[in-house]
Amino acid sequence: MSTTYGNLNIATAWEAISDEIGDLTAISSSENSKSWEEFEKRSASLAKTFSEKGLKRDSKVAFYCYNGSEYLEGQFAAFKIRAIPANVNYRYLDEELAYILNNADAEAVLFDSSLTERVDSVRSRCPKLKVFVRIGEGSSQDWITNYEDAVNNDPLPRIDRSGDDLWFLYTGGTTGSPKAVMWSHAGLMGGMTETFRSLGEKVPESFEEAGKVAKRVTGEGKEIRQLCAAPLMHGTSSLTALGTHMHGGLVATLSSRTFDPKELWEMVEKRRITMLTIVGDAFARPMIDELEASLESGNARDISSLRLVMSSGVMFSAPLKERLLDLHSCTILDALGSSEGTGMGKQVTSRRKKDTGTARFFLGEHTRVISEDGEEIEPGSEKTGKLALGYPLPVGYYKDPEKTESTFPTINGRRWSIPGDWASVEKDGSITLLGRGSECINTGGEKVFPEEVEEALKINPLVVDCNVVGLPDERWGQAVTAVVEVEPGETLEEVELLNDVKERLAGYKVPKSVVFVEKLKRGPNGKSDYRWARETAQSL
Repeated sequence: MSTTYGNLNIATAWEAISDEIGDLTAISSSENSKSWEEFEKRSASLAKTFSEKGLKRDSKVAFYCYNGSEYLEGQFAAFKIRAIPANVNYRYLDEELAYILNNADAEAVLFDSSLTERVDSVRSRCPKLKVFVRIGEGSSQDWITNYEDAVNNDPLPRIDRSGDDLWFLYTGGTTGSPKAVMWSHAGLMGGMTETFRSLGEKVPESFEEAGKVAKRVTGEGKEIRQLCAAPLMHGTSSLTALGTHMHGGLVATLSSRTFDPKELWEMVEKRRITMLTIVGDAFARPMIDELEASLESGNARDISSLRLVMSSGVMFSAPLKERLLDLHSCTILDALGSSEGTGMGKQVTSRRKKDTGTARFFLGEHTRVISEDGEEIEPGSEKTGKLALGYPLPVGYYKDPEKTESTFPTINGRRWSIPGDWASVEKDGSITLLGRGSECINTGGEKVFPEEVEEALKINPLVVDCNVVGLPDERWGQAVTAVVEVEPGETLEEVELLNDVKERLAGYKVPKSVVFVEKLKRGPNGKSDYRWARETAQSL
């Protein structure tokens, strides 16, 4: 499918939006807010600094920093000079950081002051790096440009741009080295269709139209006021934030370096947030706990503005959805997607439609489940296949044509994105997500997907979090093994837990053993660290 957004560049659209609604708030944190006029001017000034330091079209700008206005301004600045932003996980240590910077061919890095030592330790190993912009206070060093100095410049004059300009989204790397998924601005715009539809609008096809749509949406009080609880370096927040800004909405971030649920609810109340973006249970559980505690203490917050809680990236378990809906009348959107494709499917839950089943989704308009021989899976057939997205599609992986060809194959004359998620199709057309084939456990000749077993384990109210892995076994080849974190101060017997699972899953899927841990390790984006879980289970 071709797109009609081929000439619309995100930076050019945002400039037009700024011209129309410059006095409205564009970005916000716990400490301060900036208008669209300020957002655009500071980004233009930073773009001028980038340009003066030799960055140009297709230069890669790495973002090694926490959530904040600087991340958003820096991305806008990169777009302005037609450079390519690239996300970097702020948890990465020296070797991981050096890999990403070199893999991306990064010429500039925007980094937090607390990460200065790591950047310094790898810069000699990254020959293309020449621009180092530090966010926050720190000692003066000749190789560093302070962020506030960089935005204290004359604004860069506006230029013509194209929808072919790129944006990099690095994968999590849980099953191998992270890879940069290349999205064109046109492709990103194509993924915003549903957001605009919810506002009664179509995706704008020109920058003039983008400005008019934003003025109309905000004038009618329909704009989204989004709080990115999940890191901006994760696709859940970064992709949705792009869409929120495209219609003139507000993007807010938390100031804390680690997730603080108290700060989250304070921000919802203070900024009249309408939409939260989180990544599954790792965010949902502490924020629900905090909301329950505030209500019990008689210090209930006014969160009446909150209409939507959106989660993506990992599964959002049914018991937590039910707890949230008991506390607040909102809509929960459990979105199915990946770095390689957005809008694959969704589950919408509310008090009126309290279908809180886990890992059940309805396919998006352009999504199919395809067997290994390229045939579409029929509903109710009990056969499994891989999720395939037909539109919008990334350009491919940066510097990896082989993986590009395998992940984005052409089947029966149509190009698809097939990241590797397995699913079955139910009689009603919904799908049950089974998980990534890369983590699939082969036990006694049967395939077991970890996510399916994990969700059965999480039904037990004492289970806080869990991962399921396969360990080498003489009899079974791989033995299904659960690594489980329970509520603090509680005791859960293995036999009790497994008896619950036996009531829900076939016998071969039931873990052969359970390893209890004090704290389950996940990445800052909420994703499972199966490598850690496997090593932990083997060591205990």
